[in-house]
Amino acid sequence: MLPKYTVLQKIVEGGLVAVVRAESADQAKRITDACIEGGVAAIEITFTVPGAVDVIRELAGAYHSGEIVIGAGTVLDPETGRIAILAGAQYVVSPCLNVDTVKLCNRYQVPCMPGAGSTREIVEAMEAGADIIKVFPGEMLGPGFVKAIKGPLPQASLMPTGGVSLDNAGDWIRAGCVALGVGGNLTAGAKKGDYASITTLAKQFMAVIGEARAR
Repeated sequence: MLPKYTVLQKIVEGGLVAVVRAESADQAKRITDACIEGGVAAIEITFTVPGAVDVIRELAGAYHSGEIVIGAGTVLDPETGRIAILAGAQYVVSPCLNVDTVKLCNRYQVPCMPGAGSTREIVEAMEAGADIIKVFPGEMLGPGFVKAIKGPLPQASLMPTGGVSLDNAGDWIRAGCVALGVGGNLTAGAKKGDYASITTLAKQFMAVIGEARAR
């Protein structure tokens, strides 16, 4: 298990978290390989995936050298969080704040990223000890929400998920996000077996993030 600060550093420096809703461990691994080739540093396996624990365990074993960090998504409670961590998840992502889940993650020094959709929720997540706050649902809030939040809360580390695309990725970064969570707009090709398209899109996302950060 990588140290907490190393996991966070890889996520923030890379700037892109691939949200994977695969149908099998093999498909998840092929998506992961395609993402690695495209320069992605973090994979999030959601607990909506059938057998998510087994997928996390297999990926954590396959990528134990630190070439990519494997996380668990859609974690609603500490019980699920602990199962994910024992399977090898190196960070935990939730659609909303569950204080007990954050406490669990802090107990084991695993980065925790709960979702929030308002100023109050973001402050509550920071007070609870969240490392990065997932701005969710991103398609409803938009980059303007992040820009507004960063006024009174410049210390907030924010990462949108939902609706992040090549067209708006730069806007999210320029608004102040530390990373982007991208699902179907990155991995949709897997449904057709087109993993090369995932690599191509990953490279394009990485380029857009780099350009936005350089401004």
